[in-house]
Amino acid sequence: MSDASRNTSLGTSDATAEPEGLSSHPSDAALATTIGALKLRNPIMLASGTVGYGPEYEGLIDFESVGAIVTKTITRAPREGNAPPRLAETTGGLLNAIGLENVGLDVFLNEKLPEAAALPTALVASVAGGSPDEFAELALAVGDRNEIDAVEINISCPNIERARRPVWDDPAAVAGIVSAARGATSKTLIVKLSPSTADIASVAESAETAGADALVVANTMPGMRIDIERMRPALGNVTGGLSGSAILPINLANVWKVAGCVSIPVIGSGGIASTGDAIEYLMAGARAFQVGTALFSDPEAAVAIAEGLLRDMETREFETIGEYVGLAREESRVCTEQIPAG
Repeated sequence: MSDASRNTSLGTSDATAEPEGLSSHPSDAALATTIGALKLRNPIMLASGTVGYGPEYEGLIDFESVGAIVTKTITRAPREGNAPPRLAETTGGLLNAIGLENVGLDVFLNEKLPEAAALPTALVASVAGGSPDEFAELALAVGDRNEIDAVEINISCPNIERARRPVWDDPAAVAGIVSAARGATSKTLIVKLSPSTADIASVAESAETAGADALVVANTMPGMRIDIERMRPALGNVTGGLSGSAILPINLANVWKVAGCVSIPVIGSGGIASTGDAIEYLMAGARAFQVGTALFSDPEAAVAIAEGLLRDMETREFETIGEYVGLAREESRVCTEQIPAG
């Protein structure tokens, strides 16, 4: 698909289509938002790892109703991932220890990308490397492809990190990775942060200073369960990443903190399953948000959220989605604000 045809398909060609039951409402164009140079028809992004490379969910998800999809994370060489079991349900969420299983850079570019690029939504490529140079190599390779609209740097996967002082908790290490990737591509550069850090504000500021265009706040929380019948950890990797509604309050607090410390856009992520959840993230200061685990139980969750946003905007008499952003904040910068622990 050419750049011209992709821009047309991502624009407002569906602006006159009304969600069922709405007699009058803001046009779909009212949902449009911008993340760096990335223009989204609405603020809904499908999180990395939840829709594969994209085409796997064709027929289950209406991709014309979402702003973008983020591919599963790509590494330079193929990865088999972690030993099974890789998934474990838990109260309020899901533990996963996939271990970044993927086909590798070459197969992605030659086989997966052409199919993903045909989907009628923006395409964000997620990448992960073992060093700044490797991140730069991956950012260059995917950023050079016209089919890819933005690059997401995954520095926060809890299933493959070093045990002591993970990269995501080290502002200097994060700055080195982001700076290397920034020097390799002019595409919108999004950095996915971890909630498992003592000072997410410092990490966020380091990423911004190093050249990030936007920040995803945040990835999953490390966690585990034990299978008491087998008397062994429920996951083959022992620990995994906790996603779902259980982490919404944690990541929402992190969005609040980060949005007050940086000037670049924040993308909320974690536990979003309803319009109300999404609005909370927007009111905390996010400019867009990612839906993930909710898609496993309801592939139409993103469509329902888009329609719900239009209804809520009509009720509030909002003309643009931007009117939600930061609405709950009393001040714009809260780097030194202490969020009570309990």
